[in-house]
Amino acid sequence: MSDLLQQEQWRVIDQSALAVHYNAIYSFGMDDTLCASVGNGIAPSTARSWVHDNTVVLGIQDTKLPFLKEGIQYLQDEGYRVIVRNSGGLAVVLDEGVLNLTLVFSESHKGIDINRGYDAMWLLIKEMFSDFHKDIEAREIVGSYCPGSYDLSIEGKKFAGISQRRLRNGVAVQIYLCVNGSGSERAERIGRFYKIAKQNEETKFSFPDIKPEVMASLSELLGQNLSIQDVMIRFLHALKNNSNHLFSGDLTEEEISLFEGYYSRIAERNEKVLREVK
Repeated sequence: MSDLLQQEQWRVIDQSALAVHYNAIYSFGMDDTLCASVGNGIAPSTARSWVHDNTVVLGIQDTKLPFLKEGIQYLQDEGYRVIVRNSGGLAVVLDEGVLNLTLVFSESHKGIDINRGYDAMWLLIKEMFSDFHKDIEAREIVGSYCPGSYDLSIEGKKFAGISQRRLRNGVAVQIYLCVNGSGSERAERIGRFYKIAKQNEETKFSFPDIKPEVMASLSELLGQNLSIQDVMIRFLHALKNNSNHLFSGDLTEEEISLFEGYYSRIAERNEKVLREVK
């Protein structure tokens, strides 16, 4: 396993049930807060889990789509809330079958190479599902939504994507895991969004040509009906194997104060971006 995973302490903030009731902006504010607190040494390495109801999270690049207003309207008509995260990447789907995991490390004493952060999450996922004896690859899956070099796939079908957020000596490595439901249906919806929001216009940025058949959920790929709780148990076991002390925690008073500021900044920026496309 990656030495980055082997921490003296892992604090776990499990919001896999609670966060469903919150706007997904909440989770991006949480991860920025944890980056700052762990990076500044006021909190130990922290792992967080979160699930949100039907939401499409757009990247900054998506806001440059020429018919974004029409694309957003389509998603809203389909019953999805739309937010814009304050980082790169492209559109992803969140729903009650998608588990998001965040690992937050401090790099105040020694730098964490970007690939080292990605590898830590990849190796953790491989450990979590090692009993299925399936090869989990990390490579770009062309035709998937939000494609990247650390797309996680089994037999060429993507079930997860990894991203990173760096802030104030903290590194948050985030992954979305399509646990159950139809991966191809999620991809089809995002593909439809891009067709409506781009149409036949030439664009400065490149947007993916979605092929729904290259995406699937873990339940589909492993042939077992997995719940969010099933995967949470695997997550906690894997963390325990890489720590001398695993404990459940919540934000400290100092972190709560930090959260108010980070959440407000993200919410205001998000509101500004969406207001400009109306």
